[in-house]
Amino acid sequence: IEREGFFYGRGTTDMKNNDAALVANLIRLREEHFVPNRDIIVALTDGEEGGDTNGVQWLLANRRDLIDAEYCINTDTGGGAIKDGKDAVMSMQTSEKIYLDYSLEVRNRGGHSSLPTKNNAIYRLAEALVRLSAFDFPVNLNETTRTFFERAAARETGQTRADMLAAARVPHDPEAVNQLAKVSPYYNSLMRTTCVATMLSAGHASNALPQTARANVNCRMLPDESPDKLLATLKTVVADDQVAITCTEAATVSPRSVIRQDVLDILDRLTASMWPGVVVTPEMSTGASDGRILRAAGVPVYGVSGMFGDADDVRAHGKDERMGVKEFHKGVEFLYRFMKALTSGS
Repeated sequence: IEREGFFYGRGTTDMKNNDAALVANLIRLREEHFVPNRDIIVALTDGEEGGDTNGVQWLLANRRDLIDAEYCINTDTGGGAIKDGKDAVMSMQTSEKIYLDYSLEVRNRGGHSSLPTKNNAIYRLAEALVRLSAFDFPVNLNETTRTFFERAAARETGQTRADMLAAARVPHDPEAVNQLAKVSPYYNSLMRTTCVATMLSAGHASNALPQTARANVNCRMLPDESPDKLLATLKTVVADDQVAITCTEAATVSPRSVIRQDVLDILDRLTASMWPGVVVTPEMSTGASDGRILRAAGVPVYGVSGMFGDADDVRAHGKDERMGVKEFHKGVEFLYRFMKALTSGS
């Protein structure tokens, strides 16, 4: 539905907008008799967050010949952010954090609630979670996140600007890192692996001592780190051998893509011409996309999109998901110019 300057509907931002833009621009290039200097392969896949029946995993396993490429442009990531009503940032995703879920479980013989003991499964688990809540994983910036802070500093002022530049230095400034972590959960997540309790379950009756207490801890691991080291760190932080820690779900571990200067140069040039004053930054996504699957298979992936959306009004997956009409058509035009620049040698 188009209403009051927006397209409303599931997928308007995630990501039928760019699916439509890719196909429309292939038609446009064909009608113009444009001859690229390399193949342009478009793959529209599903199953990113819940299966691989017809997704990129299936293509890699069964028809890799169809998508074998030097690199991939993933329009499901990257893109523009609007802040306070103004176009502010254009990002290019080069890496993403790795999703892992852990179960922390305490078992106990239980008993009647009128005869409590100090060894209570709920209390024991709660104490472990409190220790985890107080722990910060070490800072570990990579090429993408350092460049992000260097470039993002251009749109900041005062202490935040100074802290971004100080955090991007090698070695980083610990005080600057601490200040950025307080300014924004996003900045904090860019700088370190994070683990947080997301679900709890315990006990079986209101008049019985709990025999089990369980928590789900969701971790988003930096792409340069290892699940084995993460598990060892969790055990050290929990510091209780009666709390069993088990990995219950782990996404594909994939490396970050080294920044391609030719792709970044084109993005810089087009952004400057279409959105003057907008800062272009590399990005490490704190969420997940199909890019991780391709990167693990040896295909570098760069998330690029010309679609701009309000950074403080993210509605993806919601029933009221929406895309600005003006922003959509400008995003289609950007993708046309971007595809043509990548494949014309100019």
